Amino acid sequence: MRDENLTGVQIPLPPQSMKFEFSAGGIVYKKNRGIKILVCQHSGHHGWVFPKGLIGDHRGNKDQTKEETAIREVKEETGIEAKIEKSLAPSTYWYLWEGEKVKKTVYFFIMRYISGNTENHDWEMEKVEWIDYNDVSKRLTYPSDKKVWEEAKKILNLKF
Repeated sequence: MRDENLTGVQIPLPPQSMKFEFSAGGIVYKKNRGIKILVCQHSGHHGWVFPKGLIGDHRGNKDQTKEETAIREVKEETGIEAKIEKSLAPSTYWYLWEGEKVKKTVYFFIMRYISGNTENHDWEMEKVEWIDYNDVSKRLTYPSDKKVWEEAKKILNLKF
């Protein structure tokens, strides 16, 4: 890549740093006076999201599959154990972290609640809540989560 200075002379620009991240997570549902969906408020950026985390993170989980990562992250971040029922299309988005462009791909799964209590969530989430199916779109903060929710809704509508 080149740029021109004020004299019109082309000067080379340093290559922009770029990183790739891969995460997995879950859209967890349970039947309880209607359909409830698990959502979390992140303790760092305070956005409302679905639980997810890095595949092969630094905690000795290097060889985990996408599915194993999704189950682990849901449990860690929310206190909920869930079973995968169906995979969704990957969600891809870009963000900037400390001056570096990051392309993130997230593999989400529709998951059914098995057991657990949201009070047992970890420090990454400041709040974890079961909310009514019809309120999920309004609660989610980011377009990428809203988009994956639209796909999940279609599948859940067929199920119930």
